[in-house]
Amino acid sequence: MAHQSKRFREIAKLFEVEKKYTLREAVEILQKCPSTKFDQSVELSLKTGVDTQKSDQQVRGTVSLPNGTGKKMVLVVFARGEKIKEALDAGADFAGNEELFEKIKSGWMDFNAVISTPDMMREVGKLGKVLGPRGLMPTPKAGTVATDVAKAVAEVRAGKIEFKTDKHGVINSAVGKVSFSKEKLYENIVALLSAVAKSRPSTAKGHFLRSLSLSSTMGPGLKIDLHTISEIQGV
Repeated sequence: MAHQSKRFREIAKLFEVEKKYTLREAVEILQKCPSTKFDQSVELSLKTGVDTQKSDQQVRGTVSLPNGTGKKMVLVVFARGEKIKEALDAGADFAGNEELFEKIKSGWMDFNAVISTPDMMREVGKLGKVLGPRGLMPTPKAGTVATDVAKAVAEVRAGKIEFKTDKHGVINSAVGKVSFSKEKLYENIVALLSAVAKSRPSTAKGHFLRSLSLSSTMGPGLKIDLHTISEIQGV
């Protein structure tokens, strides 16, 4: 019989595998789990009712989490001329063009957000094989391809994130940190779910938001009763 760690046994006492919890109950359980040496992310996994084989049923959008992500943001902006200064003044960590391209091509990846001005996208596209798999490729839909770089930087810094369905119709997203207050986590989750609900394709049939689970980086996955989240329309 496999040996279970003390931490695993303590976590197992806190929840029932098949039970569906309210969102507030789930947040409370995750925060009661034995602590780790780092501030864990709280992650949401939402199953939608779209048919991903149909191009008109893709779900994709952005939302500004009211309490931010809690994630340390290292932001790169690809721009030229005065836009470089605008980006840096607005809070970008790095801004430029050719030198940044060469640095990334050489293997530097110490950043987790990227913004580009439209005129730079031809060159940025050449980094697709590096940025794409990490979810860092700038896109107009996410607001990360923008002429107003100062505004784009401010939005990312304030907690603006992108969401989209994968090939199974599932949206996975971090919504904060375990160290957040219960209310701040709740507000962030509701903001994301509301944004997804508003992004429902007109051609999607039946229930749109099908199932939801909440987990922490080193914690359990908890099933959520969507009908208990009164703020969300269209459940």
